Amino acid sequence: MENEFEKYLVGKKISPEKFKQAEPARYEEFETLFLQIHPKSFTSQKLYLINKIRRMYLLTN
Repeated sequence: MENEFEKYLVGKKISPEKFKQAEPARYEEFETLFLQIHPKSFTSQKLYLINKIRRMYLLTN
């Protein structure tokens, strides 16, 4: 079952599975922060990193 953070990543075209497998510590850190603050605040704080992560773990159909 997808959680809110996974849905957020999919919405940003990031593969949750690839991201979690390749960088489990960063994934957990991001998920913890995401669950504590509003999604827009999370995006504002992590925009540069989100774009970098999207390029590394692009969601493909």
